[in-house]
Amino acid sequence: MLRERGVEFDAVEYLKTPLDRAALERILRWLGPPASELVRKDKRFAALGLQPDDYATVESVIALLLEHPELMQRPVVVAGERAIIARPAERVLELLD
Repeated sequence: MLRERGVEFDAVEYLKTPLDRAALERILRWLGPPASELVRKDKRFAALGLQPDDYATVESVIALLLEHPELMQRPVVVAGERAIIARPAERVLELLD
């Protein structure tokens, strides 16, 4: 969708190059509350025996994603000091205004 609109961007493959604490803090600050939206509550989350209520704070989300980066909701799109979880993909248009 970004390419179709001629928007240049950098894609970060966070499983190959995991985000550090500072990057996660920035993303969570730019996303705004609730921090828990950055966590995928999928089969992997369940397989790890995790409970959604345990990951409601910024610190708990950061700790979880540092240990299990595969649980980060994606794609996360950052523009300046704003971020959005682009699900559905059309949500990315909110950052282009």
